[in-house]
Amino acid sequence: MRRISTILLILGLCAAGPASADTSGLDRLTLRSDLLGWEAVGRLDLGDGAFCTGVLIAPDLVLTAAHCLADARALGRVDAIRFRAGLRDGVAVAQARAARAVMHDGYDPAAGVSAETIRHDLGLVQLAEAIPAAVAAPFAVQQVSPAGSAVSVVSYARGRAQAPSRQAVCTTRGRHGGVVAFDCDVTFGASGAPVFDLSGRRARIVSLVSSGGAGGLAFGMELPARLDELKRALRSGTGVFPADDFTARRMGVGERQPTGARFLRP
Repeated sequence: MRRISTILLILGLCAAGPASADTSGLDRLTLRSDLLGWEAVGRLDLGDGAFCTGVLIAPDLVLTAAHCLADARALGRVDAIRFRAGLRDGVAVAQARAARAVMHDGYDPAAGVSAETIRHDLGLVQLAEAIPAAVAAPFAVQQVSPAGSAVSVVSYARGRAQAPSRQAVCTTRGRHGGVVAFDCDVTFGASGAPVFDLSGRRARIVSLVSSGGAGGLAFGMELPARLDELKRALRSGTGVFPADDFTARRMGVGERQPTGARFLRP
């Protein structure tokens, strides 16, 4: 708890502080009409029943939390990983297996939860087959808005693994040194869930859920600079697994806590 408490102090927040009164509950996206516009958010199945949430930022690129990929990197293989876009009650709008993946080189899976690990907790999965944008349109990324700004989260998680749930409104509570706090509802399985800014014509990703559970807060990272670093690593092959001769190509768009938003393994 000490590391999370330190993060809260850095952000100027109190662990016992109440969530914003403007937050709303989770809505299950059960019907195909409910899913409209959110198809690029999907369940990232990791094998052995484990999963995280992922989101397309290009037709063949899934953005997720780095810690979701730690086991696959340790094994040097991604054959168990499948991305199921817009999965709801056993039906996905599209799905594809992973061809390769990379974690940000600043993320240390052995370090536990800290400001340092949260700010680098992102990874990319390159799919073996691109998912057409007409089926699941990728989301662009932008800088997170100031504290007090409204955001939204779409995620899969424990107890709601069969369909995505959307929290239409939660709030950015603070940010410092590349770490952002939100009063969004997260739990196991929500790791890698995209946090959206809805102020433009289409939602844009401003962060990913990395951890949560302290004072009703979720923690994520500021994305643009870290994501650019991750894309460069993928293009160059640095830290990519499995290590092979896959031809790089240009890409488009774009201390563990009691209820930390870790990937789910039943």
